[in-house]
Amino acid sequence: MEHEIDQEYLLKAMEDFICTPSPVGYYDEVNPLLVRYAGELGYEVEFDNKRTGYIKVPGKDNTRTICVGAHLDTLGLMVRRIDKDGMIRTRNLGGINFNAIEGETATVVTRDGRTYTGLLACQSHSVHVFDDTRTLERNENTMIFMLDEKVSSEEDVRALGIRHGDVIWLEPHFTVTPSGFIKSRFIDDKACVACALAVIKYMKDHDLSPACNVWFAFPHYEEINHGGAYVPPQVSQYIALDIALIGQDYDGREDRVSICVKDNFSPYDRDLTGHLIEVAERARIDAAVDIFYRYGTDANAAVRAGNNVQAAAFGMGTFCSHGMERTHIDGVMDTVRLLAAFLAEA
Repeated sequence: MEHEIDQEYLLKAMEDFICTPSPVGYYDEVNPLLVRYAGELGYEVEFDNKRTGYIKVPGKDNTRTICVGAHLDTLGLMVRRIDKDGMIRTRNLGGINFNAIEGETATVVTRDGRTYTGLLACQSHSVHVFDDTRTLERNENTMIFMLDEKVSSEEDVRALGIRHGDVIWLEPHFTVTPSGFIKSRFIDDKACVACALAVIKYMKDHDLSPACNVWFAFPHYEEINHGGAYVPPQVSQYIALDIALIGQDYDGREDRVSICVKDNFSPYDRDLTGHLIEVAERARIDAAVDIFYRYGTDANAAVRAGNNVQAAAFGMGTFCSHGMERTHIDGVMDTVRLLAAFLAEA
């Protein structure tokens, strides 16, 4: 299997999804992209009322159905106030680190589809002007969004069609280095979306069926903890594909896949997690096994919402999560390989 995953397809899908905006609650552009990718693989996408997309792949044992989830939503911002001078104040969509977005180009989209670019800056924006430029905490109350338009009042901004609640997304800056490092915003979780599609393509290219029915789920709202809260009743296991953390307590690296044993909320199912570890060992995949702090997934959201499912999670090690993130193609490819090996015997 090591040489049979289509890496070129994987990276193209990753870039396409990363560069298609989908901050929490904004599914207008990314869901049609999912439909296109699924159609090219010969599948249709079914959507539930929460806009979660499902690609349903039949298995050899059709009496069991498991779910593999990779969330489509990303961090973003929302217009919460327009100041009298035309500066826009924002509300956080997900766990934005405001220190990591200062100086970033962003785009606001209105309800009627108009888009305007702008700059995210601190209100004490210049060392030449403000004594507290270096020391002022960056947060929702000190950061501003400056439109790249000639506006100088609240009325000027409203005349553009911009209103409270309009969504703002950040430029991702997707880059792959010659040494295989992938640098971009929103590796969380668009890299895992690409991994799921790469596995579907792998099975189709080699005329393979998973051991049981697999519903690949692509939820929104993971970044605010309820993406996986609804699970179709047929599903008995929920495996979340999500980025893995890197830090002083962890064995994970950017070039490895990590299996999550426990997150901020709860341990994952012991038997299912143990099975993943065994699958990795049999497939000779160098997987880290870690406990993650200040972290959750759609799999545990499913359990916490009361669904009768077993939960597990794994994904590629990702540096600087919720900022300008970085991973390595080896960790991404091993995430695909672990998923393919697991589905062959799930």
